[in-house]
Amino acid sequence: MTKTQVTLISAIWFLAVPFLLCAGETSDTKNSKIDIKEKENANMQWWREARFGMFIHWGPVSLNGTEIGWSRKGERRDCNGTGDIPAEEYDALYTKFNPVKFDANEWVRIAQSAGMRYMVLVAKHHDGFSMFDSKLTEYKITNSPFKRDVCAELAKACHDANMNLGFYYSPPDWYHPDFFTENHDRYIKFMHGQVRELLTNYGKVDILWFDTDGGENKPETWDAQRLVAMVRELQPQILMTKRCAGIGDYDTPEQHVGGFRRQPWESCITICKKWSWKPNDKMKSLLECLRTLILCAGGDGNLLFNVGPMPTGEIEPRQVERLMEMGQWLTKYGESIYGTRGGPFKPDKGKRFASTCKGNVIYVHIFTWSDEILKMPPIPAKILNSTVLTGGTTTVMQTDDDIEISVPAADRDAIDTIVVLTLDKPALSIAALP
Repeated sequence: MTKTQVTLISAIWFLAVPFLLCAGETSDTKNSKIDIKEKENANMQWWREARFGMFIHWGPVSLNGTEIGWSRKGERRDCNGTGDIPAEEYDALYTKFNPVKFDANEWVRIAQSAGMRYMVLVAKHHDGFSMFDSKLTEYKITNSPFKRDVCAELAKACHDANMNLGFYYSPPDWYHPDFFTENHDRYIKFMHGQVRELLTNYGKVDILWFDTDGGENKPETWDAQRLVAMVRELQPQILMTKRCAGIGDYDTPEQHVGGFRRQPWESCITICKKWSWKPNDKMKSLLECLRTLILCAGGDGNLLFNVGPMPTGEIEPRQVERLMEMGQWLTKYGESIYGTRGGPFKPDKGKRFASTCKGNVIYVHIFTWSDEILKMPPIPAKILNSTVLTGGTTTVMQTDDDIEISVPAADRDAIDTIVVLTLDKPALSIAALP
């Protein structure tokens, strides 16, 4: 136990707005409460508690070391822009794709060692190439020299290791001849058929990660109502992103940390610059990686952290090393991330601190110290005790006006100093504070 001093000078306590009280409630107060629909969705609980997952963008494009989908030059009927690799060259890469060092069990081992609780593999990106043995197309992994079904092998590895599994599927398809043409109905039949294959042939699937860049809010573009009904029938427990006509379970801010909100969200962010593998791509530092994870949790969201395996099928060694470092940190301090909710102190706009909570405990994650004392807003609860999870001592002063936290310079962690505050009531009963 670390030596702490908690001075409580409080005579008048603010009354917390009771949960579900609607009379006179502001929109910000509503946003600070747990969404009722989410509480009714028991399938969301494991995902909320997991907080950290692995995203995998991979395919024949890794042979070129360029971005998946977006580097393909050619017509994009659903959006503007074009890539640098001629379509006929890009589309033929699979004929040379033979990742003989791919080992699904090793991928799962790496994810688990990194502290990740679920994995999402790109089954089909906008380039239309299927990383599974679809019976509806010849443009697929089992027609490459590799011949093996990557989705099947990862699904088995995840199921064997009790790792939650997800598949990314892109409704847009720049390879398919009927996509966004007068024959788009034929494409819809193909798309729905492939989704049915993914949710029928690979056992339990926990996440369906839809991704669209056109028609997001137009259900008719994808015949979304019928699509979602089929998905729910095939895998009732599944969670879906809101990237297909806006229908789904959670939002997905991309390449940035989402803002604080109680509605479910997950930031998808790359460990390097690109989604798919690029030689010598700039990689994020350990500090950047961990603070990204902490800020997501502090905002009450998840982090889906992307790796891009190499053409051999291996995850790049330096990326593995960084993930292992994250796992080592989580082994020590994961209690402040897993199973927590964001708040009650919202992440500081200057990124000086964030907070997570569970039960009667608040974890204050302090990144930088502009002063010797960090001042926090007052809370309608008594602080009974305080410790430093990362080691050392702390002094916490609580008044009607604020909470003051200080930690000796020698005890401050370069990445994240975690001060633990034990309250006399559940932390989630406190409305989120700016």
